[in-house]
Amino acid sequence: MEFLTFCAQDLESVLKSELSGDLEEVLLALLDRPSVFDAKQLRSAMKGPGTDTELLIEILCTRTNTEIYYLRKAYHAVFDRHLEEDLRSETSGDLEKLFVALVQGNRDTGFITDPDRAEEDAKNLYDAGEGIWGTEEFVFTEVLARRNNKQLCETFKAYERMHGSTIEDVIKSETSGHLRVAYMTIVHCAKDCQGYFAKRIYHSMKGAGTDDSTLIRCIVSRCEIDLGTIRDRFNELYESPLAKWIEDDCSGYYKKVLLNLIL
Repeated sequence: MEFLTFCAQDLESVLKSELSGDLEEVLLALLDRPSVFDAKQLRSAMKGPGTDTELLIEILCTRTNTEIYYLRKAYHAVFDRHLEEDLRSETSGDLEKLFVALVQGNRDTGFITDPDRAEEDAKNLYDAGEGIWGTEEFVFTEVLARRNNKQLCETFKAYERMHGSTIEDVIKSETSGHLRVAYMTIVHCAKDCQGYFAKRIYHSMKGAGTDDSTLIRCIVSRCEIDLGTIRDRFNELYESPLAKWIEDDCSGYYKKVLLNLIL
C-alpha cells in the first residue's frame, strides 16, 4: 500500500508539471480515491473567502451513509481538520443544521418501507409547513436527512394523497435560497438519483461556455457507481446522446478522457 501511495504521489507530481487546465484537473481527479476526491472538493469549496454552497449541496445531499463515513475520515486524514466543524463555521442557520445532520450519517440504510411511518411523516411535514404560519424547518430536516430513499418516496406519495400537494411544491412555497436547493436535491435523488446527475451534467454544458469543474466532478465521482445509467438517463431526458454534447463542448485529450469514462 505504501508503494502504491508513493507511486500515486509521484505520478501526481509528474501530471502537475507536464499538464494544465481541464486535462490536468480530470486526470488528477481520477488518481484519488472517491472519498479523497470528495474531501478535496469540499475543502476547496470552503477554503478562502466565500463558500461554494452549491458544491457542498451537490456532494453532501447525494452521498450514502457509507460514502459520508469514508469522506469524513478522508477529510481528517488529508487536511487534519474535522468536516463537521468546518461546515459549522462556513454555513449557518437551517442549512448548517441540515449539513451537520447529513454528515453525522444517521440516515436509515435499509430498503424497507413503513406505510404508517410515511403517513405520520407526511402529517408532521404538513403541520410544520402548509398547516401553520411560517415553517418549522427542523421537521423537514429530520425527515429528509434520516429516512431511506424508498421511505422518503412513500412519504412524498402519502403527502400528495393526504394534502393534495407535491413535496416539491411544498418546499418551493415554504423555503428559499440554498436551503430550498438542498431539500430539492435530496428529494430529486430519492426519486431519481441518476436523473439528478444527468441534469447537473446537462446544465454544466448548456449555453455559452462550459462549467468544466462541475462536468468533471459529476463524471469522475460517479464513474465507478452508476455513470452508465446516468449517461442513459441523460440521453432519455434530453433526447440527445451525452457523448455528442461532450464532443461539441470539449476538445483534445480532455474530451477523449471524458468520452472513455462515459462509454
